[in-house]
Amino acid sequence: MAIHYAVRDHIATVTLDRPDALNALDLASLGDLRDALSRARDDDAVRVIVLTGAGQKSFCVGADLKKTLPPSTGFGTSFVKSIDRSAAEGVYVRLMDLTSLRIFKPIIAAINGYCLGGGLELALQCDLRVASTHAVFGLPEAVVGSIPAVCGIQLLQKAVPPAVAMKMLLTGCRIDASYAERIGLVSDLTAPESLMDTVRELARAIADNGPLALQMIKKVAETSSNVPLTQAIEFTELAWGVIRDSEDRIEGRKAFAERRKPRFRGR
Repeated sequence: MAIHYAVRDHIATVTLDRPDALNALDLASLGDLRDALSRARDDDAVRVIVLTGAGQKSFCVGADLKKTLPPSTGFGTSFVKSIDRSAAEGVYVRLMDLTSLRIFKPIIAAINGYCLGGGLELALQCDLRVASTHAVFGLPEAVVGSIPAVCGIQLLQKAVPPAVAMKMLLTGCRIDASYAERIGLVSDLTAPESLMDTVRELARAIADNGPLALQMIKKVAETSSNVPLTQAIEFTELAWGVIRDSEDRIEGRKAFAERRKPRFRGR
C-alpha cells in the first residue's frame, strides 16, 4: 500500500510511501490518495488533514514519469470522459486535482525533502505548508518539455510574487526552504527531526476550533477569492448566517462567558 491513513485527536494523516520513487505517484497510488482524502472528508471525527511523504528525502516529486508515458489513445477522445476513465487513458493529471473532491476541511502539507512538479502542485492545493529546513521546491516541467498541468501555474502566482513565480515556471529552477519561507510559499519552517511535531501542534491548534467554522472559512475563501468585493461580502454574510444558530457557535459564546474551553461537536 503506497498510501497510509491514520486518525488521532481529530487529525487525519495521509502519508505517501513510495520511497524508491521519491514518493512519486503512479495511477494506483493516485487513486489510493484520492480514496484516503475522501475518507477524511467524510469522517465527522476528522477536523484537520495532514498530507506528508514518508522519510526525509522527498515529500513528493509528482507523477511517476516512468509509469505515465503517453498512451495510444488520443487526447480528444479521453478529454470528454469521466475522471477515472480519462486518467486510465493518460489524462492522469485529473487525479491530482483535489478541487474535484470538494474538501473543505483544512489541509496541511508537511514537506520534507523534494517537493517538485506535481508534488508542489499537491502542496499548493493545501491550505498551509510547513517545511523542514532541507526542503526543496520547484516546477521543472519546462525542462522536460511539458507544463504544470494541474494548477501549478495559477496557484504559484497566487502564493508568491508574480515575478518569482514566472522565473520558477520558465526556468524550472529550484528554491530552498529558507527562500520559500521568505517569499511566503511556506507558512512555517522547522528542523527535519521536528517537522511532524510542529505540524501536529499546528493541526491541534486548528482542530480545537469550531469544525463548522473552519470548513465555512475555507469555503468562503475558495468561493469568493476571484469575485468583486461586494459579492464576496454578500457571500460571507450568507455563510455567517448559515452557522449563526449552530450549536457550536452558541457553545463558543457560552464557553467564553464561563471562561472555559469550548466543547465543539461539529453541529
